[in-house]
Amino acid sequence: MPPRRTSTKGFKRTDSLLSGQIRKASETRGFAQSRLLTHWAEIVGEATAAISRPVEVSYARKEGIGATLTLLTNGANAPMLEMQKEQLRERVNSVYGYSAIARVRITQTAATGFAEGQVAFQHKPKAAKPALDPALKRQAAEAAQPVADEGLRAALARLGENVLNKNQS
Repeated sequence: MPPRRTSTKGFKRTDSLLSGQIRKASETRGFAQSRLLTHWAEIVGEATAAISRPVEVSYARKEGIGATLTLLTNGANAPMLEMQKEQLRERVNSVYGYSAIARVRITQTAATGFAEGQVAFQHKPKAAKPALDPALKRQAAEAAQPVADEGLRAALARLGENVLNKNQS
């Protein structure tokens, strides 16, 4: 049996290279689950993620069982987060799989000027595709014309457009 060919051609996935460093950095701030940092918008929702950022999970001896999650926001959004504390705690605990977070603390600060550099974990918006030449679009539609199934014909036309556009550039 021939050896399995990989699609990475000698390169490693970014995840395998960075996962150890991300885990190490997040554990120094108390984040046992780096997913809390990297998927913050999915956990708490887009609206809440836009106005807050998880900063630290601290385990204090005096406060009993459970940790405190510290969220960073600006002063205008703090009252909104204050009203959502319980829902945020429940959503974060669902990531951990148990009641790891007992309290949520809101820290207010200016949006700029943090002492340490912050990494943005949000995904970049996709860049707009360049406009396709109408002649290439027509050529791709003509090539897919003999196909009887409407959905398959449309998919093949899009594939043809992409191939012709790539070949042209």
